[in-house]
Amino acid sequence: MTATGTAFEVAVHHEASLGEGPTWDPATDRLLWLDILNSRVHTYDPATGRRTLRRTDQHVGAVKPRAGGGLVLNLRDGIGLLDPDDTFRWLHREPVPGRRGNDAAVAPDGSLWAGTMRYDEAPGGGTLTRFTGDGTAETVLDDVTVSNGTGWSPDGTLMYYADTPTRRIDVFDVTADGRVAGRRPLAVIEDGAGFPDGLCVDADGCVWTALWDGGAVRRYTPSGDLDRVIALPVPRVTACAFGGPDLTDLYVTTARVGLPAPHPLAGSLLVVPGAGRGVAQPAFAG
Repeated sequence: MTATGTAFEVAVHHEASLGEGPTWDPATDRLLWLDILNSRVHTYDPATGRRTLRRTDQHVGAVKPRAGGGLVLNLRDGIGLLDPDDTFRWLHREPVPGRRGNDAAVAPDGSLWAGTMRYDEAPGGGTLTRFTGDGTAETVLDDVTVSNGTGWSPDGTLMYYADTPTRRIDVFDVTADGRVAGRRPLAVIEDGAGFPDGLCVDADGCVWTALWDGGAVRRYTPSGDLDRVIALPVPRVTACAFGGPDLTDLYVTTARVGLPAPHPLAGSLLVVPGAGRGVAQPAFAG
């Protein structure tokens, strides 16, 4: 196992309350990321340093590019679409009092797998739901507490998933119709090391996970062995994704919410240049 403590750089110095959801958009060569609790969608262009900020009308848990342009948003009350001309419309609206959208990911078939959680983090109060471009919703998991990282192996035959309080990263088999079966643990985060939050999968099929209250990003092999740890000075590490033109830079979001004396970098967007090789992520087919 290789441990690295100083390889990161600061991409965007910011004080996001709950920075989350880094996603590389190859159509624009920029990174999308969020501040969930401040209802903000950020973009960052590493080539120029240019940044943009968009405020949403409600808390936003995830943002992903759409195949035809624009964005899909996992919002408090459901799944929203931003068209290329910035027009907003609901794809699927289903408000549940006390619940909000959280992390989401796009499957190889272009469907959106969107998680929810209760604000009070009540056990079993969240879901994982699959959405197709026509707005069809199919509940995949209905007994989730904090639905978080979701990703697929490079060949599309496995799906990885974290319900954060379980401390587990689970793996599923992907069936011929794109559904999942055979849930089992891939890795368990030991007591005192934090909780698995957002994740991504690299070109070698290894799973990278951000550790909330763990101050690190870890990489696990497809067999579940821990083979790399990137230590960070910020305790609340929330998510990670490969970006840059060659998908070799690992972008990491962080949070400061709930910390009585946040580290100066808490809430910033960090990057580990040359961390590995990512896999191009599909856009939402809707």
